[in-house]
Amino acid sequence: MTIEMIFVLIMVFAMLVALLFEIARPDMIVFSVLITFLVTGILNTEEALKGFSNQGMLTIALLFIVAGAVQKSGIINQIMGKWLINSNSVKGALLRFFIPIAFFSSFLNNTPIVVTFTPILKKWCEERNIAPSKVLIPLSYVTILGGTITLMGTSTNLVVHGLLLDYGFEGFSLFQLSIVGIPITIAGLIYLFTFGFKLLPEQKGFSQQVKEDSREYIAEMKVQSTFRYVNKSVQIAGLRDLKGLYLIEIIRGKDRLSPVRSSTIIKADDRLIFTGLIATIADLQKINGLTLETGTSVELDDLRNGTNQLVEAVVSHQSSLVYKSIKKSQFRLRYDAGVIAVHRNTERIKSKVGDIVLKPGDTLLLLAGSDFVEKYQQSDDFYVVSSLKTPESLKENTVKGWFSLGLFILLIISVGFGLLTMFKAMAIVVLILMITKVISAVEAQKYIQFPVLLLIASSFSIGTAITKTGLAQLIAEGILRLGQPFGFIITLLFIYMLTNLFTELITNSAAAVLMLPIGLEMAENLQVDPMGFAVLIAIAASASFITPIGYQTNLIVYGPGGYKYLDYVKVGTPLSIIVMFISVFIINNVWF
Repeated sequence: MTIEMIFVLIMVFAMLVALLFEIARPDMIVFSVLITFLVTGILNTEEALKGFSNQGMLTIALLFIVAGAVQKSGIINQIMGKWLINSNSVKGALLRFFIPIAFFSSFLNNTPIVVTFTPILKKWCEERNIAPSKVLIPLSYVTILGGTITLMGTSTNLVVHGLLLDYGFEGFSLFQLSIVGIPITIAGLIYLFTFGFKLLPEQKGFSQQVKEDSREYIAEMKVQSTFRYVNKSVQIAGLRDLKGLYLIEIIRGKDRLSPVRSSTIIKADDRLIFTGLIATIADLQKINGLTLETGTSVELDDLRNGTNQLVEAVVSHQSSLVYKSIKKSQFRLRYDAGVIAVHRNTERIKSKVGDIVLKPGDTLLLLAGSDFVEKYQQSDDFYVVSSLKTPESLKENTVKGWFSLGLFILLIISVGFGLLTMFKAMAIVVLILMITKVISAVEAQKYIQFPVLLLIASSFSIGTAITKTGLAQLIAEGILRLGQPFGFIITLLFIYMLTNLFTELITNSAAAVLMLPIGLEMAENLQVDPMGFAVLIAIAASASFITPIGYQTNLIVYGPGGYKYLDYVKVGTPLSIIVMFISVFIINNVWF
């Protein structure tokens, strides 16, 4: 093993540890390793930038725009909402709802599908007194399974496709992965309808917990005329930086002032509504002129009015808020919204709201403006999932909606029949959408998830470093030595499990990029079809069911469903095993 190989191995291991312990945003961690390889000479400038011009990565960027245009119309949402409302039993809903969802997720980005349908499913559950935990994990799993059916079903497939093109192979055709994707999706649906459904917990969702325990979230203080800061600002009155408490609203007669700014003037008879650690309200009672309203009639739902709404939002992997305190991120100023509470791992974080350092997957209860969901629906900072009514942004011109959908169908047909490459078809559709003003340049920019693209582009160059130094070949030879005595099938299972392990611990795209060079080296050593290994790695990298952190959709439903980490292990492990054996069996028979 050369010094270069040892250095690359150490850096990749350090990257995996950093991703596992979430010490920074995934895209910044992988990009930092790329810069290190560039500075130390492991990669030259052309090799370091190779991923940023990769066809697979650029196709993903265009797919974000096309999928965003289709989602914007709300047509699919309306169809599925009406379809779901006709089901009264849980299993009836699963059957009617999830089969079409699997189909849609084979052509559309999984993340917006889960973000869009989580509130629809939650509302349906609440109306029928059903635990959301019975349907939200299946929603995530079905979109993951559906994404394995086509080349455009998930970014992972496009990443592997782009790498294959870089290595001089043809890449995947649109429906090549369907050979494996359709059987595992059918098997997964059967499992989720039967044995898996019994394993799903019956737990209250985040919003249900909040409603039942609303008294733990708010307290009311009345301003007397003796209060020394009457007609002074909130800042001067010292109500801005309280220990464990947060002034979220002021009720003045029939008027409600929210969010409360530091310049807001306090007046006699104001009702001050606080949230945070209500146990520390005793400190406020010591202030002359403020009295605790023990019999307050104000509840969380009362904070909702024409201009405000309660919003439940999940912090994303790519969020600029992660690893910063709420106060340092200037949350209230930045989003014109107040944080009432933060839940992590189904438990409320009991500390001063402003001091809480946010992590990916944290669920925030916000008091926000009526346009918050519409404004931040495409934000990289959140997966907004709490709106129970269709946001205005999804009530667009239906003619434009059907036009977008028609273009998308033509795109699928043209690629399916080999008339155009995926990249060319996507580029043409985006151009038409822009010319016809179905979407604007600003909207297109919002739809593109730049942190995801940075992560993928940087991962390509990490894969180049692994191949260039000979580390991929060394690892491939080591795996072959371990697996050959037990037979070829065991070797395939070993590759699948290693890829799947990386996916569960880090990210699906990074796992695919790390493992594909190793798989291609093994194919060359064994003199077998490399496409078989490429399909195996693409499927294994997508099949993340055992942890909430391996795949974005799992993280999105984590808080809203009120799940615990072990719920994913319990429900996802059997599904992961089923998918693994079916995939390996089919790939071995078709390609080897």
